[in-house]
Amino acid sequence: MRSNDVLGFIFADSLAEKVPELSASRTTASIPVGGKYRVIDFVLSNMSNSGINNVGIIAKSNFLSLTDHVGSGSAYDLSKRRSNLTLLTPYGGKSFGSMVETIYNMHGYLDNCREEYVMISPGNIITNFDYTDLFEFHSKNNADVTFVYRTGVVPGGYDRPLTVDVDENGKVTQIFIKPSVTDEVVNHVFGSILIRKSLLMEEIRQALSLNRLDFKRMLQDMADKYNVYGYENKGYTAVISSINSYFDFNMDLMKKEVRDELFNPQHPIYTKVRDDAPSKYGLRSSVKNSIIAQGCVIDGEVENCVISKGVYVGEGAKLSNCIVMQDTKIGKDTNLNYVIIDKDVTIKNERSLMGFESYPIYIAKKSVV
Repeated sequence: MRSNDVLGFIFADSLAEKVPELSASRTTASIPVGGKYRVIDFVLSNMSNSGINNVGIIAKSNFLSLTDHVGSGSAYDLSKRRSNLTLLTPYGGKSFGSMVETIYNMHGYLDNCREEYVMISPGNIITNFDYTDLFEFHSKNNADVTFVYRTGVVPGGYDRPLTVDVDENGKVTQIFIKPSVTDEVVNHVFGSILIRKSLLMEEIRQALSLNRLDFKRMLQDMADKYNVYGYENKGYTAVISSINSYFDFNMDLMKKEVRDELFNPQHPIYTKVRDDAPSKYGLRSSVKNSIIAQGCVIDGEVENCVISKGVYVGEGAKLSNCIVMQDTKIGKDTNLNYVIIDKDVTIKNERSLMGFESYPIYIAKKSVV
């Protein structure tokens, strides 16, 4: 299988209902992470680095932020003569009520794409994954469908997790939807699904004709009809499935081993470039174990924080265990601990906000506190 014979198909709103605070004005895929990235950067970079050069992104609502960020796809090397990035938004009153209906309503786009295979990926997964090994595994086993799974406890936020049992060769023997016990180690299908395009559309049309609109149930039925395999992603993986998982991932970035794996120079993570001056640090500032993007002015104390571009931290301010998105202004003598602050927020002087590790406080976009 050639990588340029695979079409990337990304669902940008994956589990958006589980992070209503962060997805109120954007898709899950365009949620800012790590100071200067969006979740979609990891998904698109993995595809581009693996030779997938035609990608469609499905977004049903709140897609202006996503459109602005991904643009023509040039940041991901997807705007050349033989590559393309397409944002697929609602049109013609077509239903987006289920994945089955959504994929069917995109059949015109899929039929016009020359690729033989489809890589269906959720837009809430953060990992650095080389798909070329998956392609080789799929071809070697003459598989019809290959799931990417992770072995571990199902993350919070997944009401109906899809799990699989696999034999020693990776062949899927059973597929479960919402297993009775989810606090034990399972093979959770959290990531991509590789499938032949003609087979996918055949199953989608069959499901529609029988009014079976549950995509996971459709996948479950495939185990008895086709050659289905599972491929384990053993690398670091984070899923944005709750406000806590979002907070935990950003805090994980303080660990050098996590950064080294995610930001491997051999498989770089691309993003939209915003040219800012280097960050400035005042004479009385203090920064410990934090990630500071460019364009910031830090006059206060920052510890265990992720600070995005263009943030101002006033003199005497103390920030601990916080995530601050771009162009936020934090006044003098403020005290913030376990707080997630969205874009363009103003925190006035002498304010004090304190959450907890298991319950961080969230401040909405453009708020004034």
